[in-house]
Amino acid sequence: MTVAIAKWSVEEYMRLVATGLLDEKPVELLAGDLISMAPEGALHSECIDGGAEALREVIPQELKVREAHPIALPESVPEPDIAVVVRGKYRDRLPNAAETKIVIEVAMSSLGKDLQVKRSLYAKAGIPEYWVVDISGAEAEHRVVVLTEPQDGDYSREVVLTEGMVRSRVLPTVAVPVSVLLGN
Repeated sequence: MTVAIAKWSVEEYMRLVATGLLDEKPVELLAGDLISMAPEGALHSECIDGGAEALREVIPQELKVREAHPIALPESVPEPDIAVVVRGKYRDRLPNAAETKIVIEVAMSSLGKDLQVKRSLYAKAGIPEYWVVDISGAEAEHRVVVLTEPQDGDYSREVVLTEGMVRSRVLPTVAVPVSVLLGN
């Protein structure tokens, strides 16, 4: 017996969101599937707050930093912890992949999903930079994985940092201390 699983389109998902049925359910649409999101802990929140503050100080005026807000991709509506997007009014729609310059996910319990599923989604959509702040293990193992140069559904360049600065390849004025991204 084959079990059929219903896939959701972005439009169907957005209509469902508009009804309010998902208000108490932390989910995101990834590749047509509704996926639950883990609750944030204190360190996770601190990483988001510190990273967003640091980015706001260095991004060009034509961009803005969004925290835990959805973006629209083909077949997906992820809610990255931080996204740097083209400044604009997003009252009637979500920023799309072409308007998204950097996406950052903080991974405490979601490392596998962030480095596999979301990595593929963001690369296929052509988002130029994807940073994964890995705080999943012991503090001595914390790191930032910087993925750039999307092609053929993956990122062709991967740099792992445990100290120093994360320097954007897409936005030359953007440099953020690794320690701030790691919540230190």
